[in-house]
Amino acid sequence: MENGQTIRTDWTREEADALYRQPLNDLLFQAHTVHRQYFDPNQVQRSKLLSIKTGGCAEDCAYCSQSARNGAKLSASKLIEVERVLAEARKAKEAGATRYCMGAAWRSPKDRDMVALEAMVEGVKELGMETCMTLGMLEDDQVLRLKTAGLDYYNHNIDTSERYYSEIITTRTFADRIDTLERVRNAGIKVCAGGIVGMGEQQMDRVDMLLTLATLSSHPESVPVNMLIPMADTPLAKVEPLDPIEFVRTIALARILMPKTHVRLSAGRTGMSDEMQAMCFFAGANSIFVGDTLLTADNPEEDQDAALFKRLGITAMAVGCDGSR
Repeated sequence: MENGQTIRTDWTREEADALYRQPLNDLLFQAHTVHRQYFDPNQVQRSKLLSIKTGGCAEDCAYCSQSARNGAKLSASKLIEVERVLAEARKAKEAGATRYCMGAAWRSPKDRDMVALEAMVEGVKELGMETCMTLGMLEDDQVLRLKTAGLDYYNHNIDTSERYYSEIITTRTFADRIDTLERVRNAGIKVCAGGIVGMGEQQMDRVDMLLTLATLSSHPESVPVNMLIPMADTPLAKVEPLDPIEFVRTIALARILMPKTHVRLSAGRTGMSDEMQAMCFFAGANSIFVGDTLLTADNPEEDQDAALFKRLGITAMAVGCDGSR
């Protein structure tokens, strides 16, 4: 029981679908009411994401320019040096980021890379920032090594619904994704898991993606919701854009189903108006990525975010603050 309400993990498909489909004003009112019960509605967490190994990934994710399989032409790089990662982390902290996320374009890390990854986690922790990594699938011993190094969060998105998953990825299964999340949770690392909308999926797929996360044994502490950024030469390069209202509905449903979770307005903000982002914050989004790039995609400049925050009366969460009431 939290704030007079039970945090549920037994949502049904019928309940979630009814919430999503209700009149938008009713959905936004309900989502914002839940948001205020658990968070300061005028605080937003700022995170920074750095690509520590780019391109050459063995997966065939249809949205991704880093895949070596789907036609994109991004060159592969090696894992970057630990000190360069820490230098970028220092800059991110100085700019106000409280969480530092490190992502590698891998199917899974190799044991020879673990020492460097552990050093990155330890170094960022020493700076007083929360740490997050996304490295693909993990074995039990790799999870434990990252936990011992002090990793706070592990990101592993489920991407879409189980029904639509095989239309987007064939090199690993939906069950593989869930298995990795369970390994991370069982090790005591916080879970960051969300997905991408606007990939040609149906409305039911957006509902089912969130329902999968909301019916795990524990809700992810962080749920990034990404709007597809069509990347040249990928299979989804010419997909039709998603209706912005459908995106706002997705944010609102995430907030209602997972009241204590940080709902992150992630990739795709460069294509969103200030008004659309404001609706997303009202609907319950309370985390963003800062910096001009997200892995290989564009992101709004930090001065744009500062101007938007000023217009909306939003302040950034301080280091060590989770924004919860």
